[in-house]
Amino acid sequence: MRAISAGLLVTLLQLGMALLLLAPPMPPADRYQSLVQHDSYWFENIVNRGYETIVPPISRKMMEVSNVAFFPAYPLLAHALGLLLGVSASTALLLVAQAAAWGFWSYFFLFCQRWQIAPLPQFLGALSIASHPGAFFLIVAYSESLFLMALLGFIYWSASQRRGAFTLAAIHGFAMSATRIVGLPCALAPLVARLWSLGWRRIKDFSAWLRNYSAPILLSGMAMLGSVSFFVYCQFRWGRWDMYMLTQQSGWGIEPDYLAVFKPTSYRWLIPSLANPTQVSQMAMTIGAIMLVVLIAVDLLRRHQPETGRGRRIAIYFVAAVIYFISVSGVACVEMESMLRYEFCVHALIVLALLQYLHNVPVRSQLGRAAGVTAIAVSCAAGLALEGWFIWNFTRGNWVA
Repeated sequence: MRAISAGLLVTLLQLGMALLLLAPPMPPADRYQSLVQHDSYWFENIVNRGYETIVPPISRKMMEVSNVAFFPAYPLLAHALGLLLGVSASTALLLVAQAAAWGFWSYFFLFCQRWQIAPLPQFLGALSIASHPGAFFLIVAYSESLFLMALLGFIYWSASQRRGAFTLAAIHGFAMSATRIVGLPCALAPLVARLWSLGWRRIKDFSAWLRNYSAPILLSGMAMLGSVSFFVYCQFRWGRWDMYMLTQQSGWGIEPDYLAVFKPTSYRWLIPSLANPTQVSQMAMTIGAIMLVVLIAVDLLRRHQPETGRGRRIAIYFVAAVIYFISVSGVACVEMESMLRYEFCVHALIVLALLQYLHNVPVRSQLGRAAGVTAIAVSCAAGLALEGWFIWNFTRGNWVA
């Protein structure tokens, strides 16, 4: 209950910041609806009309003709909630996203509780996530919050020995891969964690494969069914299982570049212009790459004792790297557009892993602790200022990411 209550508090604070301080000066209902912008209208179109497209998809962004550019979990839940409560599609989308944001924050604090993180690091970790310039995407009508809630829930329950944990992990994994395509490879996280915990030498013991790996393989397979079900639906309805990819390619010009993460030209090293969302996304991508590589390198290359809990972080490192790699590969052809919100998902995972790492390998020096807290305070203040600027623009219909 403490974790759930803390998650609700953080969600309400995010909503209060957006609606009471930064949304346009309008009646309360209109302020609330100002959180529905850009991609939200595509989700709203899917909720109201279902999936519709011509074959092949239209060669430009036109939701009235081809709208199979988003995975189904988020609009499907919004459709169900709209029918249940009798509210509009836009309101249902907001309610689902904000309930999922509550779930995401609850899982964040549940992880902290499981790892016995002290209250101050918990607060600093939550502040570090909430002050990311893209953190407001948790409470607007976008799918980031649902994806992150399902992802954290999948990792949380897949590492639990409690009764019913396997079923809960499978449900979360199904929702994860049905929300975004990147959830498909993220479903392999339990298998990666098991391979790490047992050691690579056990792989050669073929006689023990069933005993050692059957449970995580089954869980990963069940988690992938969210994406697989969508592909099967596309195959039966339009005769093309890859209709989502075709629509992304035709309407958005998405041509994946799987070498983009290795190209220096993909990264931006200068301070971006706030008036240029693409530059901001490029800078967020650069900072995210540095944080992820440094954390993994320090953790894996430094010799630790077994009790430092590295095995608990492997699944988080894996999904963070997968999300980063696939996101960069997908948007490299459009100059890293939207990487601000994609990198936010990676940022949340980095903070979670860092909390667990510092709990097991704490900073002993008081000066080092003071310097760390000061750096967090300064960066969070700057991040909140940027986030406020982006919320102000987003709620007025300007493109942010």
